[in-house]
Amino acid sequence: MIALTFDAFGDPGVLGAHEVPTPIPGRGEARVRMHAIGLNFADVYRRKGNYTLVGEPPWILGYEGAGVVDAVGEDVRWRVGDRVAFADVPRANAEQVIAPATHLVALPDAVSFETAAAAMLQGLTAQYLVRDSHRVVAGETMLVHAAAGGVGLLLVQLGVLHGARVIGLTSSAAKAEAARQAGASEVLLYDDDWVARARGVDVVYDSVGSTLDASLSAARTGGHVVFYGMAGGDPAPVAPRRLMDESKTLTGGDLWNVLSSAEERARRSAELFAWIGSGALRITIAARFPLADGAQAHAYLEGRGAIGKVLILP
Repeated sequence: MIALTFDAFGDPGVLGAHEVPTPIPGRGEARVRMHAIGLNFADVYRRKGNYTLVGEPPWILGYEGAGVVDAVGEDVRWRVGDRVAFADVPRANAEQVIAPATHLVALPDAVSFETAAAAMLQGLTAQYLVRDSHRVVAGETMLVHAAAGGVGLLLVQLGVLHGARVIGLTSSAAKAEAARQAGASEVLLYDDDWVARARGVDVVYDSVGSTLDASLSAARTGGHVVFYGMAGGDPAPVAPRRLMDESKTLTGGDLWNVLSSAEERARRSAELFAWIGSGALRITIAARFPLADGAQAHAYLEGRGAIGKVLILP
């Protein structure tokens, strides 16, 4: 089979499509013939060497996608031909991927492979952010960083779905328009004095990291900041005394702490797919690249001009 591999850390040019042995599923595993693969900044960080990689080169990136089961090991409930998707299976940048059977979720016929690959990781992230990290209720005002990004666009929509007023934060006029199209009632630019203009919001969703102090300033007394990403770098330490004095709450969030079992994956994914199927949640695909052009896909994502999800297609 063909996989997108690399032998050394570096820029997108280290990536190449090469023939590798076709994997065979073992006990409790299924093999998925991939139809669409989601590209994420975590893949970029791993390619650069910022994240630890297990094993020896050649390495294969990716952990999100959708396809059809084409082989199963022992003790697996999945059948050959089943449509499935996943958010956390390594070595996904390949024509065929071995997945723990517990990490696969059933993909309804109404949801395409591309939509699923674009929605799994970011959709499940947005879902836990509005349900677990901070349960959004009607009448609240929420501030969403990177509102035109993959998670940001979904957070805006889910905030509106739950009855909140949503203020978006973006870096350009084009991205601001995308956030408005997603339902944001107001969009601020990072070049604006956004803290002063947004001050008093009930909850801030911060995926930038370096903006955490400013996010705390924007939240109302008694408000809540949810910190779930570091696209702009690590945040400065937060003094517990400040949280006490301002009666504010700071919560961290990570999807992998939420996808704790096969049952949780199935339940959460079913709700996500129901939102998509009903039209309540629209998935935006910024670009599609063939597997052989994976280097170009990485370069495009790193350019930070993408509005929505970047897909790699085997």
